[in-house]
Amino acid sequence: MNSSDVTIFVIVAFAMAIVVLLSRNNIPPRFKRGLALFSVFMVVAAFALIIYSFFP
Repeated sequence: MNSSDVTIFVIVAFAMAIVVLLSRNNIPPRFKRGLALFSVFMVVAAFALIIYSFFP
């Protein structure tokens, strides 16, 4: 797996999580849970890819 792809995914995942956290009052209630779950899933996947990249 290309390391630049992993780096971009990690940056996007954390940026989405920050945006969801900072704008939680402006997000309609219908979308809050879905966006929160999706951003948590992306952050967990980013951590998994970071750990995976340590092993050759």
